[in-house]
Amino acid sequence: MSVQEINKHAVLPPIISRSDKEFLERMQRYIITETQRVGCNEEGPADEYYIIYRNVFDKVIEYVTAYKSILTSIKKEYDAFIETIKKDQRTAFSLHGKLKVLAGEPTALIYHRKRILQLQAKMKHIENNSSKIQLQIDEIKQLRAEYDAKEVQSCTFCKDPSKPIPGMTLQESVNLDALTKYLKHLEDKYAEVEQLISKKYVPAQRKADLEEEVIVVLERRDLAENLNKELQCRHQRLQIISQALTSWIKSDMSRSFQDMVEQIRKTKDFHDEQGIVEEILEDDPGKAKEAELLLYYVERFNELISLGEYEKAVYFAVNSPRRILQNVGTMNKFKAVGKIRGKLFPLLLFFEAIFSISHAFRHPVDAELTLEGIKCGLSEKRLDLVINWVTQERLTFSEEAGDVIFDYGEQDTYNKSKCLALAQIIYSECGLHKKVLLCLCKQGQIHGAMEYIQQFKDFTSDDLMQLIKLCPNIELIQCLTKEWNGKPPSLSFGLALLYLFSVDMKKVGIKLLQEINKGGKDAIEHLMINDPFCSLEKWQEVANICLQNGFDKLSNDIMSVLRSQAGVTEISEEDDTVNLMQHVFW
Repeated sequence: MSVQEINKHAVLPPIISRSDKEFLERMQRYIITETQRVGCNEEGPADEYYIIYRNVFDKVIEYVTAYKSILTSIKKEYDAFIETIKKDQRTAFSLHGKLKVLAGEPTALIYHRKRILQLQAKMKHIENNSSKIQLQIDEIKQLRAEYDAKEVQSCTFCKDPSKPIPGMTLQESVNLDALTKYLKHLEDKYAEVEQLISKKYVPAQRKADLEEEVIVVLERRDLAENLNKELQCRHQRLQIISQALTSWIKSDMSRSFQDMVEQIRKTKDFHDEQGIVEEILEDDPGKAKEAELLLYYVERFNELISLGEYEKAVYFAVNSPRRILQNVGTMNKFKAVGKIRGKLFPLLLFFEAIFSISHAFRHPVDAELTLEGIKCGLSEKRLDLVINWVTQERLTFSEEAGDVIFDYGEQDTYNKSKCLALAQIIYSECGLHKKVLLCLCKQGQIHGAMEYIQQFKDFTSDDLMQLIKLCPNIELIQCLTKEWNGKPPSLSFGLALLYLFSVDMKKVGIKLLQEINKGGKDAIEHLMINDPFCSLEKWQEVANICLQNGFDKLSNDIMSVLRSQAGVTEISEEDDTVNLMQHVFW
């Protein structure tokens, strides 16, 4: 076929109408705009491209109505093909994940087996350690049993093992690490005490020897004084004879020597002269020069204070005659000095010195200095000094001193038991029975407190109410509201319970109700029968309190006992309280 024939049958390009051109441009702008909006600036098989071009294809089908059916068929086939491809991709992805899991199972199995072996080895090690510890515990128990047996044989008094260890809480007393630490502390304290004993103290036999030596020296002093008086008398007689002889020689010796002596005796009173001679010859700086000596001590003390030689000043104050420097003024001077870095606190040295010599010379320090000394010792954390002062009875006890130690124990929980014991000693010496009782209860010595109440019968119901407010101990309240050694209760249970709820101690009251509720109706009936102090109206209030706090059964038991005591048998538990009380009164 020639070229002319080809050109003859060639189809001319179609002439695009204006509307078609605008439609195509609109579609092109739509594609560009949507592509930028979804962020797909690069070509690729993304779902966003597929959705954009699918929408364009739909619009083209809608626009070209002549080819709508065939174009719809073509689009449907393409959509089915694309959906098949996506489904195959999802299946392939899922199978790839399963393949990874199956490939990793052998490695995980190896790790698990290795971990099993490690745990088995660790368990074996722990079991070995446990067996060793159990053997040690058995040995300790055996040694403890042997020690207890020996202690029982050698000592008739045995401490109650149920009591808490002083200075430790209940939780710490069952902790092995805490007990080991506390044992180390006690061992260090024991070594320190032994060292102090070896340096500061001597055996009691030494004191007896010194007292015998003092007695011997005093006897020698008395003999020397008697000899001195006899020699003074002889000296006076010799003076009279010498004076008489001198006068007799100067005279014309017409008179006899004896007459001259008699004349001198008459002119001089022998006894008065003897007193004058003794006064002249007496050499006692403690009497003849006492004023000068006191003045010297005061001036020297002030000089040492101004020079900063506080230890020497303490020595002068302690050894001052008539204890002239052992007063509040001296204390204020040491207090004004304050603490000195690298040196001992001068005020504490002063109190330690005067308290130590007060016991030796049997002159206790007055109450004001005692109080200040205790405050100073506690402020310097020297509870050991305060314990020594109190137990050696070197102080003048007062209520204020006991209160200071008591308050210090409330702040220092580690030494609380020691402080309570010291405060108890002071209160007991001062006759403050209420505070002694409080100290006993704070130490957990409930049985001792009950014995103290039975011994001193001066405690009123108000005193005991105040006691349970300051020491809200369930065991204490139960002991006070029950019979003790065959004697009636010291306090009414019902009144005590009402008092607890009236002073905002609801938690303690609820605990007390829980303890009573455990005993059932028999326990509450026994308690009400043996309580002569609480009236029926008060028991009614107790029943209402039980009902308000969820103790319905206990409230019903109390009401039942009230009905039985009042002789009411036909009133149900749902009857009104006012009707019940009216029936009781009738």
